[in-house]
Amino acid sequence: MPPSPPAPPRAPCGWSTDGPAGAPRPAHAGSRRGSIDRRQRLPPNRASLPHPLPPRGAFVTSTSVDTAPPAVDRTSFGILAALSTCHLLNDVMQSLVAALYPVLKANYALDFGQIGLLAFVFSGTASLFQPLVGLYTDRHPQPYSLAVGMGFSLTGLILLANAGSYAFLLLAAALVGFGSAVFHPESSRMARMASGGRHGLAQSLFQVGGNAGTALGPIAAAFVILPRGQQSVAWFAVLALAAMVILTKVGGWYAERRAAQASRPAPAKPTMLPRRRVIAAIGVLSLLIFSKYVYMTSLSSYYTFYAMHRFGVSVRDSQLMLFVFLGALAVGTLLGGPIGDRFGRKVVIWGSILGTLPFTLALPYAGLTGTIVLTAIIGVVMASAFSAILVYAQELVPGKVGMISGLFFGFAFGMGGIGAAVLGQIADAKGIDYVYWLCSFLPLIGLLTIFLPDVEKPRARPA
Repeated sequence: MPPSPPAPPRAPCGWSTDGPAGAPRPAHAGSRRGSIDRRQRLPPNRASLPHPLPPRGAFVTSTSVDTAPPAVDRTSFGILAALSTCHLLNDVMQSLVAALYPVLKANYALDFGQIGLLAFVFSGTASLFQPLVGLYTDRHPQPYSLAVGMGFSLTGLILLANAGSYAFLLLAAALVGFGSAVFHPESSRMARMASGGRHGLAQSLFQVGGNAGTALGPIAAAFVILPRGQQSVAWFAVLALAAMVILTKVGGWYAERRAAQASRPAPAKPTMLPRRRVIAAIGVLSLLIFSKYVYMTSLSSYYTFYAMHRFGVSVRDSQLMLFVFLGALAVGTLLGGPIGDRFGRKVVIWGSILGTLPFTLALPYAGLTGTIVLTAIIGVVMASAFSAILVYAQELVPGKVGMISGLFFGFAFGMGGIGAAVLGQIADAKGIDYVYWLCSFLPLIGLLTIFLPDVEKPRARPA
């Protein structure tokens, strides 16, 4: 009888011997999805498996399936509803600042340049502080910071109602802006934690509350503040108190959820993209945010003046036209996240920026009805971009949800503020009609989407 062949060399625990010539190799080597071969015995503690350190000069991305949320996690719609409701209340208070521009212009004899500066202080405060707040809370999460942020907004509203000079208007705008800076990064993190893996849907539900609040601001100004005067702004401080109560409850849930997650094994290391590609992608996303928010600022800050100048409508009717546009933003925001979850973030980014170009080019030449229809279409299509951009960026730089959220929310606010100031000066020099002709070309920046890397897992085609 011929001798039996020698047994293959015994592999260490967690290693496979199915490589060439029976040489032992890690069980995950050659795996297309980076997961451990389930046929092999695993060590008692999965977290004890060695993971290679990322190469020097590389960022990690969340494209690995090992970073997917556990199957037991489910979407917490109650928490998302609470966050969305508070986002609505927060942005109603914020939008009152912009909706009050015509009233403040008349009461304080302001010119467009001063209106632009007021918008710049409001948006710039939020822009500067949001990334810093996000960076700090990434390292030191603050479950109850959202309620504290609402206190700043409450103080700003009361001061706005009783401002005796333009300087106090600027201070009031800064306080409301700082309240927003505290609110957005940590609430965005909570929305992601409550998503159950449906990150686009969670961000859309969270952000649609903000868009709805922004849309309700002009209605509140038209039916409450215009008939009763600037002092009636103080009534809306009740909204801040209600939000503080809700956010205290949400903060308790957040603290419990973090404690539960701390007891889980650490997730496996995600895959990596080179640092240069990540920086380039963040730069492209920033330019897309620039095009989106400068154009949206041209409507949110100056649409009422444009409507009154071009079509001779009343202040109240111009506020209703602004409400149509802002309501369209809410619809687009709600649609953008689920579409991104289904078809991919880049698909939404392509369509939402570049797809508005035909409508923005037509807007300066449209009549009253056409203007209302076109601004509604622009609002729906353009608003679908932000949740896709934000989730894409979070997946590009995982583990920095607060910083990325603060960076992009802050950059959006900053671009809105700078855009308002610059467009105000242009309107003073060239006229309000010229502003809308100039801004109609901004969606061309959407062509830069071609330079974004593919960081998402392939999606199965529908049957």
